Amino acid sequence: MSLQATAKEDTTPTKPCHKFEGHTDVVTDVIHPPGGQQMMTCSDDGSLAVWNLQTGKNIANWQDGESGVNSIALSVDGKKVVSGSDDFAVRLWNMETGKVIAKWTGHTQRVWSVCWNRDGERVLSGSADGTARVWDVETGKTILEMKINTGPDGVYTATFSPDSTLIATGGYSEDDERIKIWDTNTGKLVAILKGHTDTVLCLAWTADGRTLISGSYDYTIRTWNTSTWPQLAVLTDHTPVALSGALQYLQMAVSSRAHHTTKQRDCGTSRMASLLVRPFSIRVHLSRTACHFRQMERY
Repeated sequence: MSLQATAKEDTTPTKPCHKFEGHTDVVTDVIHPPGGQQMMTCSDDGSLAVWNLQTGKNIANWQDGESGVNSIALSVDGKKVVSGSDDFAVRLWNMETGKVIAKWTGHTQRVWSVCWNRDGERVLSGSADGTARVWDVETGKTILEMKINTGPDGVYTATFSPDSTLIATGGYSEDDERIKIWDTNTGKLVAILKGHTDTVLCLAWTADGRTLISGSYDYTIRTWNTSTWPQLAVLTDHTPVALSGALQYLQMAVSSRAHHTTKQRDCGTSRMASLLVRPFSIRVHLSRTACHFRQMERY
């Protein structure tokens, strides 16, 4: 049994306190290194950029080739960054030097999604080739490959559960099998979550692992019980599309579509950082709020 919920859009006007300019193409992802003083972005221009959050200045630019970078993720210890690119490769970067430590190949189409497991020994990637792969960070070898679907977007998002025992994948499917749950050790399919009617773009687990949250182009966000996998709730009435759910302490995810915009709200600080990812620049807004969500809109 699921609950229908309506999310009201926050229309409180905010003004940018910083505008981050430097990328020459669409900004595709944002992460925050330890310390709270910096932000890192990646872009279709093929670069990763490091920014000072206090001044808005560009600190460094990393690049390895010309292919667009779709996703980045920071290791648990904050010393490494992994990225997924249009050239089908997964790259491991040294956070201190900005240099590529390793380049892993195996996917046959662009890599949409990357993430780490909790101990930093494994990286998970999802690709337009319809597969998700688990990589051994030390050896760079694929230790698990899940063949999931062959739609036009393939695997758009893939993520480990908090205890790293399960993997959730989401993407395109013509047969209502857009979210699948896999056993991390065996690669066997554990469950298929049906409900979304269009491509699933983001997945996030709550910190306790009891709930999985999904966002889709069908304009809904859905929550799932991870014990027996029933759907718990459907957040509807979004003119926007959900591109990213909440992160490790997410309480609620709300989303939107129209401008390549990323918004973050933090329950702990009651401040909102809104990253307007317009072509080639980011603007950060701060305002008071009560919940946390990350929102990205496309032009």
